[in-house]
Amino acid sequence: MIKLAQISDLERVLQITHDTISEIYSHYYAEGVVEFFLGYHSREHILSDIEDGLVWLLEEDERMVGTVTIKENAVNRLFVLPEWQLHGYGSQLMDFVEDKIAEQFTHVHIDSSLAAKEMYLKRGYKEKKTCRIEADNRDILIYDEMEKQVNHQLDRINYNGKIFIPQSNTKNGEVDEETIFYYFQKNDLFWAEYSGGDVLKGHMIGTVDKNGELDFYYQHLNIDRQVRIGKCHSIPHIMENGKIALQEKWQWLNGDLSCGESVVVEK
Repeated sequence: MIKLAQISDLERVLQITHDTISEIYSHYYAEGVVEFFLGYHSREHILSDIEDGLVWLLEEDERMVGTVTIKENAVNRLFVLPEWQLHGYGSQLMDFVEDKIAEQFTHVHIDSSLAAKEMYLKRGYKEKKTCRIEADNRDILIYDEMEKQVNHQLDRINYNGKIFIPQSNTKNGEVDEETIFYYFQKNDLFWAEYSGGDVLKGHMIGTVDKNGELDFYYQHLNIDRQVRIGKCHSIPHIMENGKIALQEKWQWLNGDLSCGESVVVEK
């Protein structure tokens, strides 16, 4: 699980950062460079980033094992504890980071240490510039500025705040043109509220994939005071007017367990 770090997590983020630098970076850099990194990623800098809502933590088996900081389209302070490395946690953090940044930007930027460069190259990052700066004890810090193109938010469908109305439905369905759906989305989480026609009150909850396809469960109370429950898979299509149409295949999970198909269109 990846969660937004709170001020109460400061010491844990600091420990993950400093333990990783001390153990891993010493294999790639001189002592003065390691001390430079430790000073750069200070308690004060980490606290400031947490207060700005920029720091994330990766939790596994009730232990915090990794952290990353996201500043606009830049990846900062990505560390996984040495004893938890080589188990895919770095890739999990990078998947999260790239999806997060792709919501607003076209490119991900990262200043890569020598220790992490191989991972970034395998993920498709390109070297933009090799940098050298003088660190403590006149030791030289070498790192690469790297960049990767990611999908832009406008290339993806975001359902948050959109309103849909049914265009067609099979006879065993209970929504019609009088039913109004209010959609909401946060990252890959999707939910909705609907009512109207034969539906007094309904709710949906599920997930959105990278293609905008929806998988969700729904339940509502109809005008006969019956609770109906079902599941649905929706595939989006962009109409000529730029609005979204959702081609849906659904099934009741109570009652006769029948299946049906429907189309809802953005209002």
